[in-house]
Amino acid sequence: MSTARTSARQVAVAVRSVLVLTAALGIAYPLAVTGVGQVVAHHQANGSVLSVDGEAVGSALIGQSFTDADGAALPEWFQSRPSAAGEGYDGGASSGSNLGPTNPELAAAIDERRAAVSELEGVDPRDVPADALTASSSGLDPDISPEYARLQVNRVAAERGLDAADVRALVDSAVEGRGGGVLGEPAVNVLKLNIALAESDN
Repeated sequence: MSTARTSARQVAVAVRSVLVLTAALGIAYPLAVTGVGQVVAHHQANGSVLSVDGEAVGSALIGQSFTDADGAALPEWFQSRPSAAGEGYDGGASSGSNLGPTNPELAAAIDERRAAVSELEGVDPRDVPADALTASSSGLDPDISPEYARLQVNRVAAERGLDAADVRALVDSAVEGRGGGVLGEPAVNVLKLNIALAESDN
């Protein structure tokens, strides 16, 4: 009888512990963290969504392609770096190509991209920067190097009938410095740049 009571007591303690921990860690803690996030960093906590005329056009944290249905670059827009995530910038399939530097498939893809960018921008293939040729490890990188953005200035300006100097100034103003002044490299967020471009064109 005493063994049965002891077992029942242990089961009751275990059930209460599960209920208390579920309430504390499964409900109260997530609600508290969400609440703090909404107060302290509302924009970031909601995905850093960028809007134009009140309509969401994308996240500043996830890149997107500026291409037609066949995957060809839309020449009036600044282009992002390549993506290996799903069909491109698929947040549900974040990944790199996982191809090593000696893999012939990677070498062939880089050669193909170099030729395509060189033709699109009308530049020597040797002048195409690395981020125009390789995808990031996540496949979701929203940024390109200032060099790649500046390489695209003449094409974008010509397509839109804008002065190249004005478009170059737009790129220069979009360059974001190193995080904390020391982390990473200067970069240009392509979606932000294209939004600014569309606004300047109106």
